[in-house]
Amino acid sequence: MEEGEAAPPAAEEKSGEEEDDLGYRLFPDRNKKPQSFLVRSLFTFHNKCQLMLRMTLDTNPYAQLLLEAMKRSGCTVFNDRHFSCENCDGCVSGGFDSATSQIVLCQNNIRQQSHMNRVVTHELIHAFDHCRAHVDWFKNVKHLACSEIRAANLSGDCTLMNEIARFKFGLKGHHQTCVRDRAIRSILAVRKVSKETAEKAVDEVFDACFNDLEPFGRIPHSKTDAKRAYKDFQNRDRYNANL
Repeated sequence: MEEGEAAPPAAEEKSGEEEDDLGYRLFPDRNKKPQSFLVRSLFTFHNKCQLMLRMTLDTNPYAQLLLEAMKRSGCTVFNDRHFSCENCDGCVSGGFDSATSQIVLCQNNIRQQSHMNRVVTHELIHAFDHCRAHVDWFKNVKHLACSEIRAANLSGDCTLMNEIARFKFGLKGHHQTCVRDRAIRSILAVRKVSKETAEKAVDEVFDACFNDLEPFGRIPHSKTDAKRAYKDFQNRDRYNANL
C-alpha cells in the first residue's frame, strides 16, 4: 500500500467483538450499484481518473512491464474489467480487491499524473503477486506484509524525490527504512491488528520479500531504471525462447 493507499484483500481475526471489515470501509463505492455511463460521465473526477489511467497504461514503463508480466503469467489485465475509478475514504488513493481481481483508483484523491502512475504501479504489484502465488490475503498477515514490502520497494514509493517531498531525509539504509515503514502503515490501514503485530510480520519476511525483485529484476529508482528493466524483461523472454 502506497501512502494514502490501501488494499482490502484480506481479513484478519476478530478484534474484540468487532469483526474485521476487510478494509472495505475505505472504499464505500465497492458496495454500491454501478452507475450508468451517462451518470458517471457527468463527474469530472471520474473522467479525469479515466484519462490519467489511460496515460499511465500507455506510457509508464513501471505499469507496462507489470502488464506484460501479468499477461505472460496467464493473467491478462483489461482496462474496463480490472480497473475501477471510485470515490474512497479521504485517507486512501487506491487498493487491490482480490475478491474481484480489481484495482480501485480513488478518483477523489488522485489529482496528478505522477500520483496515478505510482498508485497503478503499486496496486499492479499486488495483482501480480495474486496472479503468480497462492497469497492468503484473508488469514495470513505475513503474506500481506510480503506484498506490501514488494509494492513499496518496487513501485517508486520510496524514491529520493518522493521522500524529500514528504520531508523525510536520510542516507544509509534510508530506502529500506522507508519500505519497512510504509509496509507497516499499509497493514495498519486495512487490518485491525496492533502495531506490534504488523511490525513483527514485516520484520519476519522483510529480507526475503525485499530481495524478491520480480518481475523487474532490479529496484527501479527512477523512470529511467524502469525503462531499462522493461527492456531487460523483454530481452529475457526472447533469450529464453531461443535456448
